[in-house]
Amino acid sequence: MTAWTELSSVPHSVDFVDVGPWRTRVLQAGTGTPLILMHGTGGHLEAFTPNIASLSKSFRVIAYDFPGHGYSTMATSDLEIDHYVSHLEKLMSVLGIETAHLCGESLGGWVAVKFAAAHPARVLDVVLNTPGGTMATPEVMERIRSLSQAAADDPSPSRIRSRLEWLMAERESVTDELVEMRRGIYAQPGFSQSMRHILCLQNPEVRKRNLLTDEDLAQVPGRGLVIWTSHDPSGPAEAGQAMATKLSAGEYRLIEKAGHWPQWEQSAEYNRIMLDFLTLSRVETA
Repeated sequence: MTAWTELSSVPHSVDFVDVGPWRTRVLQAGTGTPLILMHGTGGHLEAFTPNIASLSKSFRVIAYDFPGHGYSTMATSDLEIDHYVSHLEKLMSVLGIETAHLCGESLGGWVAVKFAAAHPARVLDVVLNTPGGTMATPEVMERIRSLSQAAADDPSPSRIRSRLEWLMAERESVTDELVEMRRGIYAQPGFSQSMRHILCLQNPEVRKRNLLTDEDLAQVPGRGLVIWTSHDPSGPAEAGQAMATKLSAGEYRLIEKAGHWPQWEQSAEYNRIMLDFLTLSRVETA
């Protein structure tokens, strides 16, 4: 799999837009109902490159780098969930988006739920892809923190690859191209310190005050789809099933032979599930 060649025949743009103090890298492709894709901790919009060509045939797809992440402005203070929620609200306004479907992976799913609970009038339906925010497992939090910070402190191929392999069910899913893309990001001057501010959510006390509540999940408007996998390192499939039952109109799908990035490892199945869910949603509300 090559990331950017997936988009070689797809009309798209990659721009930087100012969102408050954040210079934010944004990719857009397609037309129609907006569908916003949000990556995980330490990630970047390339996490969704295998999906954009397929999804943009039916939707206006927007993928972006979170504050402190990717090639967006680096963080100089800790970023908690409210910071990401506020940024998303402003980004939608800058892009002229009144309402949108939200799709979030890991941290992105956490942000999607908090945003939907706080701004239900701006959200259509949500897809939560191996979402974070309901668990605070010390071993997992320490693993994310140690691997991520080590890769940012020393963005060598081996450090970057170790961080990426943690995400995947199969090591072969971590391509040389993906390693080099992430190395380019992590090697930026100052990114190591930005990573420290990103990783505040792996601190038990900080995480505790940001966790999703049952009330947050119940307040998500429209329909919600939770996607989990057979080899997710962040937690068992039961965690995803439990989250789906707490949504007001929740559904659940399991993708086999994938880890924390099913959109990457099993992109064809992931795209089919996404399109089936969101297209049905659109037909039902038409």
